[in-house]
Amino acid sequence: MCDLVCMAIVLSTLNLSFSSSEVTVDCGTNSMSIRWAESPSLTDLSLLRLGDCSPTSVTVNPGGSEAIFHIGFDACSFRRLVTEDDVVFENELTSLASSKVSSVLSPVVCVYEKPADWSPPLYDPVIFHTNGQGNLLFHLNLMNDDFSGVALSTTFSLGSFIPIAATVDQASHQPLILLLEECVASTTPTLAQDGHIHPIITNNGCLMDSKNTNSRFLPRRSLSEIRLYLQAFKFTNVYIHCKLVAWDPHVMDSGKKACQYDAQKGRWVLLDDPRKSALCTCCETRCQARRQRGIGKDLVQPVVLGPLAIKN
Repeated sequence: MCDLVCMAIVLSTLNLSFSSSEVTVDCGTNSMSIRWAESPSLTDLSLLRLGDCSPTSVTVNPGGSEAIFHIGFDACSFRRLVTEDDVVFENELTSLASSKVSSVLSPVVCVYEKPADWSPPLYDPVIFHTNGQGNLLFHLNLMNDDFSGVALSTTFSLGSFIPIAATVDQASHQPLILLLEECVASTTPTLAQDGHIHPIITNNGCLMDSKNTNSRFLPRRSLSEIRLYLQAFKFTNVYIHCKLVAWDPHVMDSGKKACQYDAQKGRWVLLDDPRKSALCTCCETRCQARRQRGIGKDLVQPVVLGPLAIKN
C-alpha cells in the first residue's frame, strides 16, 4: 500500500464485479497493482490492457483465471493531474478484441494527497519510451511575461495574456517538431460532458481562439518548443487540457500543423512556414491527416495545466 495518503478508485470502488469477474486495485507510492480474476474464465485475459500495456502476468486454470498488472506511473500512458489538494493518476482498463478495437471496461484512478511544498501547481514532465528511438520528456508550463522562466503566480486579470510554453526533450531521438493538436479550457481538472468547456485549439492544430480574441502563437525558438499567448476569458478557475504531439518535421499536412488566424490578412496562417498556409484552409471546416510515411506512430501526450485564477 502507499506511504502517502491515497485511495484507489475503480468506478468508485476498490473491488468491482463484472458478472463473473472481479477487479482489485492497489495504489502504491509510485505505481499501482491491478488483479482481474474470473471464475470460470470466459475471456482471453491476455487481451486486457491498462493504457497501452499488457498484463504483467496471466494465470489460466480450469476453475478460474487471473491477470495481474504491476505498473509504474511513468509507463502505460498514465495521465497525471495536479489539483489544489491532490495528485491524480488516471488510466483505463480495456479489452482488445480480435477486431483490434479496444473497448473500455473501467477507468482506473489513484488519488494522492498533494505535498504541502508542491510548487508550482503544474504538470510535471512525463517520460515516453519509444522503442529504441530515445526517451521523450514532455513539458507544459505557465511562464512569466517574457518567457524567461516559469511563472510564480497563477492569477490573471480578465483580458490579460497567459503565457504558455510546451517543450519536448528529445535526448537521442531523431529531430521532431512539437505541436499542440488540441487544447480546451475547463472549470474542472478532468473533462466531463456536463462541464463548462471553452475550445482553444481544435481541428488538429488550429488556434480557434485567435479568430475572436488576441490569442496567438509566438515565433519558434526551436522545433522542440511551441509558445502561446492565451487571452484570459471569463472562467473564475480554469484548467487547460492539451494534447502535445511530437512529429516528423518533414511530413507535415493538414492533420499535423500549427495555424492561427491573421485578422489583418483575413486568413489562416501556418506558424512554421506562411508560404504553406494552404494547410490551414480546413480550419473553418474539418481537417484530416493524409497517410504519409514519417516516423510512424505519432507520439501524443495529454497534459493539464492549472488551476489558474481569472479575476475581473
